[in-house]
Amino acid sequence: MSPPSLNFTSSHPMTRFVEAATLKAWLHDGEEIALFDVREHGQYGQAHLFYGITLPYSRLELDAPRLAPRPSVRLVVYDDDGQHVAPAAARSLTALGYSDVFVLQGGTAGWQAAGFPLFAGVNVPSKTFGRIGRTGLPHAAGERDRTGGHAGASGRRRGAGRTAFSEFQKMNIPTATSCPNGELALRIRQLVPSEQTHIVVNCAGRTRSIIGAQTLINLGLRNPVYALENGTQGWTLADLELEHGGTRRYGEPDGQSGMRAAAQTLAQRFGVPVVSPQTVRGWAGDAQRTLFLCDVRTPEEYARGSLPGAQHTPGGQLIQATDQYVGVRQARLVLFDSDGIRALTVASWLRQMGHDASVLDQGLASGLALPETQPTALPVLPLISATDLSAGLASGAVLAIDVRPSMQFRQSHIPGARWAIRPRLAATLAGEHRPVVLIADEPAVAACAATDLQALGLSASLLEGGLAAWRAAGLPLQASENIPANSDCIDFLFFVHDRHDGNKEAARQYLAWEVNLIAQLDTLELKAFRLPAPSFEPAHASA
Repeated sequence: MSPPSLNFTSSHPMTRFVEAATLKAWLHDGEEIALFDVREHGQYGQAHLFYGITLPYSRLELDAPRLAPRPSVRLVVYDDDGQHVAPAAARSLTALGYSDVFVLQGGTAGWQAAGFPLFAGVNVPSKTFGRIGRTGLPHAAGERDRTGGHAGASGRRRGAGRTAFSEFQKMNIPTATSCPNGELALRIRQLVPSEQTHIVVNCAGRTRSIIGAQTLINLGLRNPVYALENGTQGWTLADLELEHGGTRRYGEPDGQSGMRAAAQTLAQRFGVPVVSPQTVRGWAGDAQRTLFLCDVRTPEEYARGSLPGAQHTPGGQLIQATDQYVGVRQARLVLFDSDGIRALTVASWLRQMGHDASVLDQGLASGLALPETQPTALPVLPLISATDLSAGLASGAVLAIDVRPSMQFRQSHIPGARWAIRPRLAATLAGEHRPVVLIADEPAVAACAATDLQALGLSASLLEGGLAAWRAAGLPLQASENIPANSDCIDFLFFVHDRHDGNKEAARQYLAWEVNLIAQLDTLELKAFRLPAPSFEPAHASA
């Protein structure tokens, strides 16, 4: 792959631009489109387009083939103003083989100037959908119930926390059991055998608890089902104590507990097609449509073996964070499992969210095999040992550039190393001629950065074994509370993280943000969802 030009301040003659009004029309014309925000994650989370998917320039070659596997897909990238990182990203994507690449004229500033809103946060379409899906759903709020216990903690209610286990271990409602959304349909009867038990579903905020509770209702459970209002954040705001280091989680399923019929009925209700392996093979060969084959089982199951050509998309996360797995709007999604329950249930939600989702007949046992997505060929960097890097730093012969996440650099880094991120390498290294040693947790991220270093005429090598090897060699490390400065941490979205660290004001602001998402949508964006709901007045007319 040829290295991209690093001219971030002017357009290349071959760059194709698209106006905001045209892009708005493209997003709703029913044809496939990939819309990538190529700024870093923190910048994306501050203000982005509703359908914009985060593809940071620092990881572009790594994640683009997974998010947009069809090279001929219509593809638009954007940044703040259309003149910084987006043109370089467009040229890199073209070098990867994408043939229909555009840059949004004026970036987010041009989009907003055209009268279209920007959205803060992450996973915005899914969270907006969850908010719409809240209508009519009972909620367990922060008040105490008549038995004197708190909703979700009393003896007559069983908490079914549907967060990922690592998140559950960080914080959980007392008495709750970890069961991610994608696993609820399969395991609920094992977790809650009695139909008399009250079930309270919680997450860290709103969306996942709403989806989880409504899933159980849609499946026809007779139990009283509630979503805990505002999740663990609401619990904290009510001055109640969370547990930390929790270990209660779902076990192996003991048969299907009669839920397969319920899942099939649910799928029929929402028009989920069940397709044959032959049909999916035909779709894989369709040069005009993009196909994503999605394994919705647990990480442990996926690690034991999956279908060739499938990506792991845990069911709950595929609903909550669809844009982390699927980068093409209007693409085909084919889901599968090993039980005939989870894929049908997850697909029922994706259909309501407006996705073309189907379920593979016979699932894991189908024998389907699709071509694997081939990773991008990146430069192979020469390695340097920790002791040689230490000597080079001491003599001033080399420059160490740490391309790990900014928060990890703050926690621990090599003395004398500078933190930098790919779109800022040119500015960071202005006037430098020394060889550069890159420090990375993911060697491939360093290889992406190295393509730009090559364009700057700088040689680059990689610290062998990363920071772990440096530490193992007994060499010193240091922390820096405010370096890089907050304004430089363009890869980190502060308000999303502060809400879980005891900052009640950050939690209130986050919850208010989520509540207000619907008001920002226009008619076309609202119509893309297929969930029956009362009409909402859009904030502005559609284009």
